[in-house]
Amino acid sequence: MRVHAKRAVALAAGLLLPVTVMANWTMNMSPGVTSTSNQIYSLHMTILWICVAIGVVVFGVMFWSIFAHRKSRGFKPANFHENTVVEVLWTIVPLAILVAMAIPATTTLIEMYDTTESDVDIKITGYQWRWQYEYIDDDFSFFSNMSTPKDQIRNRQAKGENYLLEVDNPLVIPVGKKVRFLLTANDVIHSWWVPEFGVKKDAIPGFINETWTRVDVPGTYRGQCTELCGKDHGFMPVVVKAVPEEEYNVWVAEQKEAAETERRLTEKDWTLEELMERGEQAYATACASCHQADGTGLPPAFPALKGSQMALEDMAGHIEIVVNGSPGTAMQAFGNQLSEVDLAAVITYERNAWGNNTGEMVTPKEIFDYKNQQ
Repeated sequence: MRVHAKRAVALAAGLLLPVTVMANWTMNMSPGVTSTSNQIYSLHMTILWICVAIGVVVFGVMFWSIFAHRKSRGFKPANFHENTVVEVLWTIVPLAILVAMAIPATTTLIEMYDTTESDVDIKITGYQWRWQYEYIDDDFSFFSNMSTPKDQIRNRQAKGENYLLEVDNPLVIPVGKKVRFLLTANDVIHSWWVPEFGVKKDAIPGFINETWTRVDVPGTYRGQCTELCGKDHGFMPVVVKAVPEEEYNVWVAEQKEAAETERRLTEKDWTLEELMERGEQAYATACASCHQADGTGLPPAFPALKGSQMALEDMAGHIEIVVNGSPGTAMQAFGNQLSEVDLAAVITYERNAWGNNTGEMVTPKEIFDYKNQQ
């Protein structure tokens, strides 16, 4: 009885909760902020009401027939086999409805696939578990990683407003310009999705898929990878910042200057302390999700770096596996993901963190020369 009483109280409490608790709960699509997303929404609503009308007519006739011609009123079922007029009607009418639905749908699809005459071209590459954005016409690129603190994920802190939907480097695009996206992947299949754009496209290794958008309203728009791409699939958000053209041009100039500065850092004389500081940041972004923040790893898929033979002794092997990865394992090649500076810094960090303390360091120049020798 006590169990039943608890269940009854829980049910009553649920029914008495204020309606505002479910204020953000919705079952319908939203119009979005692009012409494509608005066309998709309009198409969705048109076809929905067509289906509602068909349902009302069909079920209305069926229920009326069941009620008005029921056996208790003395009706007997009619026996007939063929009716040419009825058969012609139930062939022509659905066909006409399908054609009426197909015309606007086809028009929308043709426009969605038309990536010509773009103003900005951006290559998007999916990695486990981050996105790389390469601005083809401006010769710079960067990675976008989830920035939600680990303490929030592990319930040590209250969840933020954009929990699991925030990144360190958002994609920036100009408002009112046609932006073409070229999508591929480095490892497994990913899927780049921003619902308010009406854009969802798979990123497949070895293939280039195309899509486009033109954002009409400045703002920050969020999405996710919608392909099951591995254990951290839920930690691969997409954040796009749409800004006025003048602000976009200033941002592009800053990114190009930063990229050139980064390239010049290869020639700098780095100290062990400087590489350790930068390496800790690079490790937290690129390596900690697999090898853990304390270097203990997740054996056997992700071996420990703390106290490992490679981190303590085999310098050449350490550089090789970080730059080129390990075929047949979960270890990715970071040669194209990280700059020479970050590669040198993260290797130096792994050889001196968590008590490894080898005192050895790798310089960006050594990484640059190693890459050129391959």
